[in-house]
Amino acid sequence: MTSPVIAGARARSQHGAIEPLETHMLQGDDLTRFIERYMAMWHEPDPERRRAAVAGLWCDDAVNLTRRFVVRGHDEITARVQRSHDEWVAAKGHVFRPHAERPADGHNDIVRFHWEMLPRAGGPLEARGLDFFELAPDGRIRRLVQFPEPLPAA
Repeated sequence: MTSPVIAGARARSQHGAIEPLETHMLQGDDLTRFIERYMAMWHEPDPERRRAAVAGLWCDDAVNLTRRFVVRGHDEITARVQRSHDEWVAAKGHVFRPHAERPADGHNDIVRFHWEMLPRAGGPLEARGLDFFELAPDGRIRRLVQFPEPLPAA
């Protein structure tokens, strides 16, 4: 069985060969800046700057999926980021950061990103996860699927 992506690529080919898909690929410094902007969004204390960060990073009709909920569009995504900021960053003094040993990676219009959350003052990890971003042609997030990952054994 051929996947729809491969079948679509073959259908576009004039010579029967699979041709690359037209996608937005982030690599190198562009990928680093994208991740820095994404991480800064979660730490932004000012609601208006946070809303602007969401608008700059996410498509108008973007979707964020976790195992517990689905949020759609700028308003719901902004509210989701606000709740996370209020609970983890503002109230508990945690920070989100890229996983030091598992760098982000881009492949066609997908970005894979491992993150960690820990107390700003230091201490053990509180959470970590794996995010998959599907990017639109303009480089903004069309879909984000988030997976929690187990914490290392103490």
